[in-house]
Amino acid sequence: MKTITTQIPALDKVVRICDFLSDKNGATFSQIYQGVGIAKSSTSSLLNGMVAHGLLRQDNDKYYLGLRLYEFGNKAVEQYDIKKIALPVLTALRDKTNLTCHLGVLQGSSPIYLTKLESPQAIIIRSWEGKRLSLYSSGLGKALMAHLSDEEVDALLPEDKVLTRITDTTITDINVLKAELAEIRVRGWAYDNEEDSQGVRCIAVPVLNPQGKAIAAISTSGVAFQIPDDKREYLASLVMEAGQQLAQQLK
Repeated sequence: MKTITTQIPALDKVVRICDFLSDKNGATFSQIYQGVGIAKSSTSSLLNGMVAHGLLRQDNDKYYLGLRLYEFGNKAVEQYDIKKIALPVLTALRDKTNLTCHLGVLQGSSPIYLTKLESPQAIIIRSWEGKRLSLYSSGLGKALMAHLSDEEVDALLPEDKVLTRITDTTITDINVLKAELAEIRVRGWAYDNEEDSQGVRCIAVPVLNPQGKAIAAISTSGVAFQIPDDKREYLASLVMEAGQQLAQQLK
C-alpha cells in the first residue's frame, strides 16, 4: 500500500500501523517498528496509546487490531447511503444470476466490500462485508481502477511496481494490467478469471457518476463452473444493467 503523508505525522503513523497489522495474524513490537519504519521510542508510545483507545489489542508479546476498529467500520457502513440504495438492485441481480453479489468501493488503495448478498445455491464464496480485496487481481478492483488516469493507477499500485502472483492466472505485468484496464473501459465490465482465488470467477462493473468517475462497483461471483466461458457475456450484460440502474438512482 502506498504510504500517505499528511501534516499530522502521528496520525500517519497510527494508520501505517493499522495497515501493517491488517493482513497479519498479530505482530510483535520488533516486527511492527521494523516493518512500518518508525523509531522504537515512537512505536512504543503509539502502541500503548492505541491499546488504551481499543484500536489495538495486546496478547502476550503480540499486537492485533482492536474491536474499536470493528465498531467504527460497522458505523461507517451504516452511514454509507449507497449501501441502502444499492440493496434492491443487488437483490434483483442475485435473483437473476443465482450467484453471490457484492457492492464495493475503493478505500485508500484497496477495494472493500460494503455489501454481500449470498447465492441461493449451496456453494458458498468466502467473502464478507468489510473484506479488503486485491486491487489488481479482483474484478471489483479492476472495475474501479479502469476509470482512473495512468497517474492515479500508478499511485495506487505498489511503489516497487511488483505485482505479486496469487494464482496461476494473476496478472503480474503492469503493462498487461493497463492494457486490460483500457479494454474494460471499452466493453464496460471487468473479469477476474480465477486471478484472486483459485477456482473462483467474478464479473464486475463500475458505477459511474455523471462526470465518469467510478464511485463504486458491483459484482457477481461464483466458482468456475457457475460462470463458464459460454455464459460470461450474458452474465456480464446483467451486471452492466444493474450498474447502470444504480448509477441512475445515485444521480
